[in-house]
Parts: sequence; C-alpha cells; structure tokens
Amino acid sequence: MRCPFCGCEDTQVKDSRPTDDRAAIRRRRLCPNCAARFTTFERVQLRELTVMKKNAQREPFERDKLARSVQIALRKRPVEPERIERAINSIVRQLESSGETEIPSEMIGELVMETLAALDQVAFVRFASVYRNFRETKDFREFIGGLASDKE
Repeated sequence: MRCPFCGCEDTQVKDSRPTDDRAAIRRRRLCPNCAARFTTFERVQLRELTVMKKNAQREPFERDKLARSVQIALRKRPVEPERIERAINSIVRQLESSGETEIPSEMIGELVMETLAALDQVAFVRFASVYRNFRETKDFREFIGGLASDKE
C-alpha cells in the first residue's frame, strides 16, 4: 500500500481487525520512510461492476461515490453512522448479487431511494429532489403529496 503522505510503496501493517459490522478489515499502517500512520479498509468485492449512465457512458462503480451521496442526503439528520454504513453495504451487496456486471444508474438511484425512505424521510426527499431533478417548489409539493397518499 502506498503511503498517502510521501508516496513510499513499502508500508507496514501494524494492526488488523474487522470493522464493527464485519464487512471489512481495518488495517493500521506505518510508513518506514516518513513515519506517518494511516488506516486502510479492505472489503470483499464479488465482481467488478460498471455503471451505465443515462447518456450511454460507462464508468467503474465506486462505493465511495455512493457513500458520499447517501451521507450528503443524511447530513445533519439523526441517523447513527453504523446504520448508514450498514445501508451502504446492503446497497452494494444487492448490486453485486444482482448477477449483472453492468448496472444502470437508474437501478442504483432507486436502491438508494428505497434505502433512504426506510432510514429517514427528510434524507429521502433531499435525495429525490436531486435524483428526480426538482426545479420548482411545486415539484416538492407533488412528490411529498404522493408520499402522503401512498401511506393512506
């Protein structure tokens, strides 16, 4: 593993342990060149996934990009970090176990919407407003009105 501080290729693992949800291995590392310490996470990846965008572009799936989107929607919301991590892991597992190597971006968006709807309604509306490209307040009213009528 390359040191993020000096770029040295030869770092040493000082400690390894599973994360709380046992979905990854947390490794504490030491760089012998600059003596910096840093942490890496190792996760099982069942298959290489490619995201098919709406404009027909293809790009490698990035778990971190998914995590950022979910965390932005949940910013300043009362949801524990462990629940967020479990939700992200669940989405990734669903994508990996779908049997497909090329995943439409719409499928990812819908999985995130389902997950956020179960976690936090405000985060769900936040994500939906970006994902569904709300332009005016009436878009919010219609979406929230649809949510209210679904619950009746």
